[in-house]
Amino acid sequence: MDVMPCDKGTVETLPDLLSGVSLPAAVVLEAPLAHNLAWMQRFAAEHGARLAPHGKTTMTPALFRRQLEAGAWGITLATAPQSRAAFVHGVERLLMANQLVGEANMAIVADLIEAGADFYCVVDSAANVRQLGRYFAARELRLQVLIELGVGGGRCGCRDHDQVMALGELVDAEPALVLAGLEGYEGVVHGADPAAGIRAYAWQLVEVAQALDHDGLIEAREPLITASGSAWYDLIAEVFHEARLGDHFIPVLRPGCYVVHDHGVYRQAQRDVLRRRPDLERGLEPALEVFAQVQSLPEPGLAIVALGKRDIGCDQLPEPLRRYREGGSPERPLSVAGWEVTRLMDQHAFVRLPEAVEPGAGDVRVGDIVAFGTSHPCLTFDKWRRICLADDRLAVTEEMVTCF
Repeated sequence: MDVMPCDKGTVETLPDLLSGVSLPAAVVLEAPLAHNLAWMQRFAAEHGARLAPHGKTTMTPALFRRQLEAGAWGITLATAPQSRAAFVHGVERLLMANQLVGEANMAIVADLIEAGADFYCVVDSAANVRQLGRYFAARELRLQVLIELGVGGGRCGCRDHDQVMALGELVDAEPALVLAGLEGYEGVVHGADPAAGIRAYAWQLVEVAQALDHDGLIEAREPLITASGSAWYDLIAEVFHEARLGDHFIPVLRPGCYVVHDHGVYRQAQRDVLRRRPDLERGLEPALEVFAQVQSLPEPGLAIVALGKRDIGCDQLPEPLRRYREGGSPERPLSVAGWEVTRLMDQHAFVRLPEAVEPGAGDVRVGDIVAFGTSHPCLTFDKWRRICLADDRLAVTEEMVTCF
């Protein structure tokens, strides 16, 4: 995928974030990134599972490469164009955890398979099975598919065991399709006790996958069973491990947000994981921040920062983490104690300061650089053409291009 030049957050040289980088800029910090890559890869291995991180989180080939180098089995994507972008940048095994619908998208995938991609997608309806069977037969190709098991009231997926088995028979009857296993997504399971509901769903995945296998409907030599987003991966991994699925299937986990983590919804999800699994050490660490500058101090107790919805995800309002003087030392951060983002516009953040001092009377200055924590990294990455990779001294060591 071609990426057009864009001034937003671009650095023509590689200076440090406190001098010479056009702000705001999205930043991934090297040390927590390296920790997260190793931590999740180790977690998957200890549970007898493979890791296929969801690439839609970052759509950053430089991060895909690091995930694969750390031991990832493949990369998960959500769309045919995303799959193409990953393949162009060297990802050969692609798991599209979504239905492949529309002949234009089928053409993209057919081209990928012809080019050597090891590609999987999911199906959940007879109509889609017939469409795929007809198209890929015409292209004289075979498409690997996983049947999706959903939940009532959720999004896609067969709703019960019988629907999955009936669809398995239809896939088996299509010469151009190869049934390669079962797929699910637990993030749509809700209720008064979601953890119990997710474990029950994981066991349902196990039972249905084993039934498909028992009836000889799975054609792939190494069938897959796959689930797991970024919040409940521990429960899915535990059930797959307890079921000893590694004897007949390749269990594949698909968390995406772990690679940079966050300071919001996934920080809380990780705390829940560590409460459920106190044996796990240290946990994931936030690696993604957005650096921006104080733009105005228009009245006592208020700072306007040049940061908005076009720059940072806002599932939750950004969290001020640290502050620096422009051109100052990264070893001398200034306090943001009591700072609170109260409102976010397109390109402005309203920050309530802890003391309503007159503008210019405190230690806050126009031009100060503030590092903000994000919530839901997917919705921060997709705002940027380039991401700065920075070391502990805030020196930019690499510009990582995104492919949205």
